[in-house]
Amino acid sequence: MQFRRGFESGEFVCLVQIEPPKGTDISSMVKNAVNVKGVVHGFIVSEMGNAVMRMSSLGASLVLRENGLDAVLQVSCRDRNRLALQGDILAAAACGIDAFMAVTGEDPSFGDHHTAKAVYDVTIEEFLQGVARMERGKDMAGVELSGSPDFLKGTTLNTCLRGADRENELDRMKKMIDAGVSFFITQPLFEFSMTQPFFKTAEKNGVKIIPTILLLKSLGMARYMARNVNTVNMPSTIVDRVVGAPDKVRECMKIARELIREVKSQGYGGVNVSTLGWDDRLPEILGVMEGLKG
Repeated sequence: MQFRRGFESGEFVCLVQIEPPKGTDISSMVKNAVNVKGVVHGFIVSEMGNAVMRMSSLGASLVLRENGLDAVLQVSCRDRNRLALQGDILAAAACGIDAFMAVTGEDPSFGDHHTAKAVYDVTIEEFLQGVARMERGKDMAGVELSGSPDFLKGTTLNTCLRGADRENELDRMKKMIDAGVSFFITQPLFEFSMTQPFFKTAEKNGVKIIPTILLLKSLGMARYMARNVNTVNMPSTIVDRVVGAPDKVRECMKIARELIREVKSQGYGGVNVSTLGWDDRLPEILGVMEGLKG
């Protein structure tokens, strides 16, 4: 409940994107999360990101809660029909999870089970509308529930689109707000100019944008994103800094810390930090949060 309580009270919230293990060994996930307990408001628990089979988001979220950590459940419309989606939502609510974010999910062909079949029984909008109905006491078929869930709801947002694609994303954002979304997690951001139209829409509608700050791991990663990832705007100044740094990993962590400060200074509702598996680096990266409280 720490994330929801902080979010609703207007605090600058800190989230961390965490991957469940590919297996039953939860020790590393728990250790890395506990290491930043008290600094992080909650952990967004990925639901088989990039269509790679891992422990479910619900299972890993419950593991984190058992260790005194707040979890934001990620729910993918890719993997389950409306029956299973509703069942997981009820289970999550009954176990004390009070925030989730809905995602479409990458096509299974991108993952490690290439012959898996995507479900996509409902769209994100239909799913969110269904959850809103459940919160009013009835399931998606109109049957009365014995006890209703109550969630803070979020989804993703791509702020680096241009032209007609940007207008479509702004329209989608408004539809998500109408469906009950209170927060939007962006794609990785390294500069914030293209986010302004979305920021204005968020302010007008009383919702919050939470930028994702991605830890670069190497010069090669920075160059690859600059050249090949059209959903990320990678300034040449960032690449040049890594090129000129004698210790490139340390420079990448310094860049992440500076970007977290910038997110706070620009008035966003919080920050989501993603390390892509380098969760042991979180204490050093998030040391900056101590100076951002209040």
